[in-house]
Amino acid sequence: MTETQPSVSSVALKYGLMGAVVSVFYSAILLVAGVDISGWAGALGYIILIAFMVIAMKEYKSQNNGFMSYGQGLGIGTLVALAFGVLGGLFMFVYTSFIDTDYTSNLMDKQRIELEEKGMSDEQIEQAIAMGESFSSPVMMIVWSIVGSVFIGFLLSLIVSAVMKNKRPEFE
Repeated sequence: MTETQPSVSSVALKYGLMGAVVSVFYSAILLVAGVDISGWAGALGYIILIAFMVIAMKEYKSQNNGFMSYGQGLGIGTLVALAFGVLGGLFMFVYTSFIDTDYTSNLMDKQRIELEEKGMSDEQIEQAIAMGESFSSPVMMIVWSIVGSVFIGFLLSLIVSAVMKNKRPEFE
C-alpha cells in the first residue's frame, strides 16, 4: 500500500501566506509608528519568516509520518519566503503609492544626509540618489521585495532545512 505524500507547495503556501499577513501587519505598525524599517526593528521581521518556515516544515513532517528530506525542506522554506516577498512587495506598493506618497522622497532625503556625512561630493551624491530612485519606484519595490525575499529565504532555508530534516530510512 503506497502512502501519498503531502504537497510541499500547499503546505508552504498556506503558512507562507499566513506568515506574510503577520509580517505585513508588523511592517504597517512600524511604518505608522515612524520606526525605521531598515534598522533593527525591520530585521526582526526575519524572525517572523524563520518562525513560519519552521511551522510549515513541522506541519509537513506531521503530515508525512515525521519525515522530510533536505530538498523538501528547502522547497518549503523558499516558497514560504516567496509568499512573504509577494505580499510584502504588494503592501509596500500600496503604502508608497496611496498611503504615504512621500515615503520614497523622504527615504532619498535621509540617504542624501547620510552620504553628505560620509563626505561624498555633490556629484557622487547625485549619482547615488539617481540610482536609488530608479530602484525605489513602486513597481521596482515589488520586484526587489520578491527577489530579496526569495534569495534571503533560500539562504535561511539552507540552515533551517538542515536542522529540521528527517530522512525516511532507505529500506522501510
